[in-house]
Amino acid sequence: MGTETGPVSFRDDRTHRPPPWGGTVPRVPAMRTARLPLLLAALLATVSLAADDAELIKDAQATIATFKKTEPKLDKFFKSAAGYAVFPTIAKGAVGVGGAGGDGVVFVGGKPVGRSSMGQATIGFQLGGQTFSEVIFFENASALSDFQKGNFALAAQASAVALSAGAAATAKYQNGVAIFTATKGGLMYEAAVGGQKFGYKPLGAAPAK
Repeated sequence: MGTETGPVSFRDDRTHRPPPWGGTVPRVPAMRTARLPLLLAALLATVSLAADDAELIKDAQATIATFKKTEPKLDKFFKSAAGYAVFPTIAKGAVGVGGAGGDGVVFVGGKPVGRSSMGQATIGFQLGGQTFSEVIFFENASALSDFQKGNFALAAQASAVALSAGAAATAKYQNGVAIFTATKGGLMYEAAVGGQKFGYKPLGAAPAK
């Protein structure tokens, strides 16, 4: 059966007479009205995503400020790197077989260009409920491009530099990246980063279905 889209005459059911205004009015196709809730939901999802992005960017910028305050010489990495990923909060799992994860922002030229999600499975002793911050610097455009492909992973032997005054003086890139970790307050914290895996999507992109 087809959907009627032609003009429809309105009549008074009680008198079988045309309505006072006379004439006909076009029928609005049912398919158009059915799409309205979907369009509204998509719009709301976009607005929510933008709000989440803005909050995450704010947290990332605060983390950058904390890292620079703790170690002023880290500024050379922020200025010379092809880009960097900032994870304001990475949370660890429980004792035994657990993991860690968190969301971050990727900056290029000091401007946020994308967001990243990190996941890490671990086996062995670790204290649950711990949180820390992490910054990954990309030595060159090739390392940054590899990360932005969305399936980047750190080698099992990858290590991070525990942030402290003077730590940047001897820090070096390994396999195109240099990694620094600290507590949420900027205190020294050496985290095991081997095996971390990262997803990536440009800022403002719709979430994958």
